[in-house]
Amino acid sequence: MPWCDKLAKESANRIKCQIYPAMQLGGTPAQLYDQVRDGVADIVWTVAGYSANRFPMSEVFELPFMMTNAEATSRAAWDFVQTHSQHEFKDTHLLAVHVHGPGYLFTTKTRMNTMADFKGMKFRAPTRPTNKMLGLLGATPVGMPVPEALSKGVIDGAVIPYQVVPSIKVNELVKYAAETDPKYNSLYSTVFVVAMNRAKYDSLPADLKKVLDANSGREFSASMGRIQEADDAPGRAKVKASGVAINVIGAAELEKWKKATGSLDDEWAANITKLGHDGPKLLQSARDLIKKNTK
Repeated sequence: MPWCDKLAKESANRIKCQIYPAMQLGGTPAQLYDQVRDGVADIVWTVAGYSANRFPMSEVFELPFMMTNAEATSRAAWDFVQTHSQHEFKDTHLLAVHVHGPGYLFTTKTRMNTMADFKGMKFRAPTRPTNKMLGLLGATPVGMPVPEALSKGVIDGAVIPYQVVPSIKVNELVKYAAETDPKYNSLYSTVFVVAMNRAKYDSLPADLKKVLDANSGREFSASMGRIQEADDAPGRAKVKASGVAINVIGAAELEKWKKATGSLDDEWAANITKLGHDGPKLLQSARDLIKKNTK
């Protein structure tokens, strides 16, 4: 809404948003990108991974221990797409690419301290790379909505950022939360895209395109990441107030996790190479962009 308000102000109310949250225009989350491509919606905000195999190059930012912080990694993600993978979004006009704050472990019965604690655990994860990561750490990934799965005991835990905890009441369903060393790269993150129907963008007069262009791109991506990560603090406060025990997994232990999941980096690079690109070079490019943007 603040973004929409800014567009309205800078366009003298000639650009106005009508927001339809929670799939009010129909369909499923997996269909969101098709909806904006086909003009069902003018703009969508969605998780790239909802469209399986559609944005394989952008998945690099979902690999374990890639993200430093959401603002820097979001800038890196935008730069990466602009340089290497615009073709993945050729059917729409891209407004932002970003990630959320660090993902943590939330569990119902077991306090997570070491990699051995994953053995025999069923975890829900949001993306394909994160599901593979959990498998390599020793857990069984399960794909279903977090609240339902936790409340019914179908899963033992979930990996999510603090930001989403209050809205799905995870703080009422778990006993433990395990954070990772804040000086260490994040366990995981998720790539989001804000995309606009190309015909709709092309139909705008030049002065309104100028307003939209000034409020999209690299810095809009960074602000989306920054806002989401800032929203982790009230989520954490909610968890703490609910009596959930919080512990921090140290860097030495995380090094073991990183080693155990390192094959995912090679797997991603090999897959991208099969698609006709230089996978190892692009993997290094993503890492370099994150490092460059991290202060």
